[in-house]
Amino acid sequence: MRFGFLLLSSFPADRLFGIDKVTIVSAGANLINIIILAVVLSILLYRPVRGILHKRTEKIRDQLTQAEEEMSKAIEMRQQYEQKIEEIGREREDILAEARKQATDTSQRIVASARDEAASIKERAAANVEVEWERAQTEMRTAIIEVSAALAEKFVTLAINKETHDRLFAEAVSDLEGMTWRD
Repeated sequence: MRFGFLLLSSFPADRLFGIDKVTIVSAGANLINIIILAVVLSILLYRPVRGILHKRTEKIRDQLTQAEEEMSKAIEMRQQYEQKIEEIGREREDILAEARKQATDTSQRIVASARDEAASIKERAAANVEVEWERAQTEMRTAIIEVSAALAEKFVTLAINKETHDRLFAEAVSDLEGMTWRD
């Protein structure tokens, strides 16, 4: 506290709280200096900084605009991709439906062809059976005739003379020729 008292005692008593010319001139000079300093700083610093800030603001605004454009393009591309995916899905379903239809048609053709082939094989087998049946009947007739002839020959040789033998043989042959065979 002593120091504050000493400081106050060094100033003249009439000037301690009073405003005089020196203070007003000093205050005016300080005000002019502040104005000059503000103008100089405004010219040297404020305008360039404001220009830099303005450029930066414009750059940010341009970047935001560009980002919005790119976002809208991205959204549009996403929509296009979604449409393409839907189209691919529809196309896939169409291809699968066509493949199923072709598979069904092919299987029906194969089944029909197999049925036709089976019917053809059955008809050929029936025809072969018929031919074999007729051949077997013919062979059996021939065998019966041969056996009958051999038996008749043995019987006739033992029991009948030559004249009776010839007559009985002729009758048997004529009877066999007139016979109809049952199927």
